[in-house]
Amino acid sequence: MASVLLDKLKGGGQVPPVPPHLATLKSGFGGFLAIAFVGWLAHVTGQPMILGSLGASCVMLFGFPDLPFSQPRNVLGGHIITAVIGLICLSLFGPSFWAMALALALSLIALVASGLPHPPAGSNPIIIFLSMPGWGFLLFPTISGVLGILLIAIIYNNLTRQSAYPKYW
Repeated sequence: MASVLLDKLKGGGQVPPVPPHLATLKSGFGGFLAIAFVGWLAHVTGQPMILGSLGASCVMLFGFPDLPFSQPRNVLGGHIITAVIGLICLSLFGPSFWAMALALALSLIALVASGLPHPPAGSNPIIIFLSMPGWGFLLFPTISGVLGILLIAIIYNNLTRQSAYPKYW
C-alpha cells in the first residue's frame, strides 16, 4: 500500500512549457485592468466591489482563458453558488470552524455537481466566515465584482488574442 502511494507521488507527466513572454505580460496587464476597473467602480460608487477571490479569478481569466474553469458561466455561477452556500452556513450555524469547513465542502460538491467549477470561488466561503458579512455580500462585492472583471476579460481577451473568448456561454 505504501509503495503504491509512493509510486503515485513520483508523477510521470512532463512539466508544461512556459508561455511566451509577451503572452505572460498581456495576461498580467489584463489582470491589472480588471482589478483597477473594479477598484475604480468601488471608489466611484462607494460600494465594496473588491473580493479577495477576484484576484485568483483574474489569473484564470487572463492567464488561462481557454480553460473551462475560465468561462463566464463558470466564473459567475461559481462565485454565486459558493457565496450563497457560505452565507447560508454562516446564518444557520454561526462562525465556527466546522461550519466554515461544511460551507467549503458543500460549495465544492455544488460546483462539481452543477458543472460550474471555478476554483477561485472556493475561497468565498472562507472569506465569508472571516469577514462575517450580511446577505448584501452577494451583490456587493460578489456579483458586481465578478461582472466587472468579466466585462474587462471579454473585451481585453478578444482585443489581444486571436482566439475568441468566451469559448461558450
